[in-house]
Amino acid sequence: MRTEDVPPDSAPDLDALYAPPSEMITKAVLDRLIDFHRDYLKAATFFCLATGSDAGLDASPRGGPPGFVHVIDPRTIAFADWPGNNRIESMRNVVRDDRVGMLFVFPGLEVFLRINGRARISTDPDLLATLGEGQRRPKAATIVAIREVLMHCGKAVNRAKLWAPESQLDRKSLPGIGTFAAAVLQLGEDKAEEFDAGYYEAMRGDLY
Repeated sequence: MRTEDVPPDSAPDLDALYAPPSEMITKAVLDRLIDFHRDYLKAATFFCLATGSDAGLDASPRGGPPGFVHVIDPRTIAFADWPGNNRIESMRNVVRDDRVGMLFVFPGLEVFLRINGRARISTDPDLLATLGEGQRRPKAATIVAIREVLMHCGKAVNRAKLWAPESQLDRKSLPGIGTFAAAVLQLGEDKAEEFDAGYYEAMRGDLY
């Protein structure tokens, strides 16, 4: 059933289903970074970026060395765009709809950091130099004006047992990317293993 086919009055009364958030949770939603948030951003190596447009919503991963998301001031952060699959959907979306959401994941910790705001794409040379890694300079960067910043509990991490060693998947337990590519590109199955080898080499070696 499509969402538009669901009668409006069939939506549940969420306020009746759930208790309101505690005072501490409500007051912890800020419109600016404080030193506490800065400490986490200095350690952050991964987040998921949510964007949207009239065509729909999108979420994509972003990663880098600790502190790859730079704090410009208490209400502004920025991060570089590094090579991916060249769909550049997030940046295209930001051009059309500047609302963004960021969910930071901290390996080994049972807490998330969330930032919601308005974004714009920049090619300012000075900013790109600041966001560079070694001798590498990104082609573009995303600047986010913060509207909300909050810490989110890590119950989902524990439900998933995300950091438990026994939760780590064996690559061979699922079809490889080569199998997918062989099907989509209509390649022979003998090409799957070759594609897999090239894929993992690129994922680990062609980062910039």
